[in-house]
Amino acid sequence: MDRCTRLVSALLCAVALAATPVQAATPKDTFVMAKDIADMVTLDPAEAFEFTTGEIIANLYDRILMFEPEDPDALVGGVAESHAVSDDGKTITFRIRQGLRFHSGHPVRPEDVEFSLERVVKLDKTPAFILTQLGWNADNVEERVEVVDERHVRVTIVEEFSPGLVMNVLSAGVASVVDKRLVLAHEKDGDLGHEWLKSNSAGSGPFRLESWRADESVVLEANPDYRRGPPGMRRVVLRHVPEPSAQRLMLEKGDIDLARNLTPEQVKAVEGVAIDGHPTATVVYMAANASHPILGKAEVVQALRHAVDYQGMVESFLAGQFVVHQAFWPRGLWAAYTETPYRLDTRKAKSLLAEAGHGDGFEVRIDTLTTPPFPEIARSIQTTLARTGIKSRVVTQTGKVLWPRYRARQHELILAHWSPDYVDPHSNADAFARNPDNRSEARLTGVLAWRNAWARDDLNAMVIQARDEPDPTRRRQLYLQLQKRLQTDGPYVILFQQKEQVARRRNVRGFVSGSNFDQVYYRNVTK
Repeated sequence: MDRCTRLVSALLCAVALAATPVQAATPKDTFVMAKDIADMVTLDPAEAFEFTTGEIIANLYDRILMFEPEDPDALVGGVAESHAVSDDGKTITFRIRQGLRFHSGHPVRPEDVEFSLERVVKLDKTPAFILTQLGWNADNVEERVEVVDERHVRVTIVEEFSPGLVMNVLSAGVASVVDKRLVLAHEKDGDLGHEWLKSNSAGSGPFRLESWRADESVVLEANPDYRRGPPGMRRVVLRHVPEPSAQRLMLEKGDIDLARNLTPEQVKAVEGVAIDGHPTATVVYMAANASHPILGKAEVVQALRHAVDYQGMVESFLAGQFVVHQAFWPRGLWAAYTETPYRLDTRKAKSLLAEAGHGDGFEVRIDTLTTPPFPEIARSIQTTLARTGIKSRVVTQTGKVLWPRYRARQHELILAHWSPDYVDPHSNADAFARNPDNRSEARLTGVLAWRNAWARDDLNAMVIQARDEPDPTRRRQLYLQLQKRLQTDGPYVILFQQKEQVARRRNVRGFVSGSNFDQVYYRNVTK
């Protein structure tokens, strides 16, 4: 081949290479996810109560006790390496690990654990009830949580909780240990650093917060000195991409490593990626406001349970991402009730409506989220309700609009989801079944029964009995009875349990999504 021929050949090769599309790729040391993060309002562990903030806090902070990605079902020590329970079960003493440091470089001390728990109770934000249910309040918490010495902190329980339940409570996000010295350095007007911590981090977890831009992105920077070793990725980026179709396109182009919100149809169609399924503890339910003159009737709610095409939805647009589940505690967890007695039965639903005096139907509003699959589920329910004579209007809203409306009892029917605050059945029993004060002005935080203006004295007592029962076998039976009871007596139509499907680039490994919303772990991700 002469020089001219070689030159022509090289030029043709260069042209061919230039015409070949080059697939984008994220940086090798950066894990990029696409997710709808519109629910984020704060990153203060004393206040955060939304799904996205729950998982981010799980990666910024170590808790007193925690579930680790190596075994998401095993409760182990976090900041505390061990604990001792008194004979009467009222006092628990935690031994704090030596050598732990916050991202600031400050050592993790018993004083930080004490401050973190007291701070949650004193600030009294939405998730504070997780700790105040132990009998703590702003007046007594300093006596109930106290430093013993340079290695130990002691907590005293006022209520008759079983010790196992207390351990699960102290694995919740509100048990995240914050850097007392750093937080108080940013205190303003006695707010215990709240305004600063809403958009900053002060933890000892595998990552620290680099930036958060609302409705845009969250960027986390790896903690190279983390107690379990440095994370696999130097940086983690959550990009706010609310549209599933946009997530799919970005994944196929290589602009992201993992998509979190693809629909079942998109999961089937997406090319060149791996699909993982992660069973979650999230249940989807519809609730009826019992203060409504029609929805407050037990026969009407029972009719609603027979007016839903559960199976039709999970076999079509929910395929692979949800299963039919009709109890308040998720299957796969200890003490779950898995019977599913309801299916679409229009004739039965119409008969129950007639018994309630509404055989001609009625009109109702259904509030739900804008994010898939909630509008699709609502439209399916709207269709099957119409067969019974019920005319419904579906109104979709963002979480920032929907949740305040729900918490103010302003709904008629609401289609929503719920995940436990900690992995113990009392978490959901206390939300779904117990309402100790049904007055409008009570405004009980995190109590779904109150939000739906529904209360039963016998169920209130049964929840407390199950909570305090020290015998695990008896305690399990009580929770099974509670779940069965609420299938027929309650304001809820419990529909599904979620299975999170994520689509990832094939070179990505180690992403772990546990059963609960705050058990999503980034530190073992590699690529």
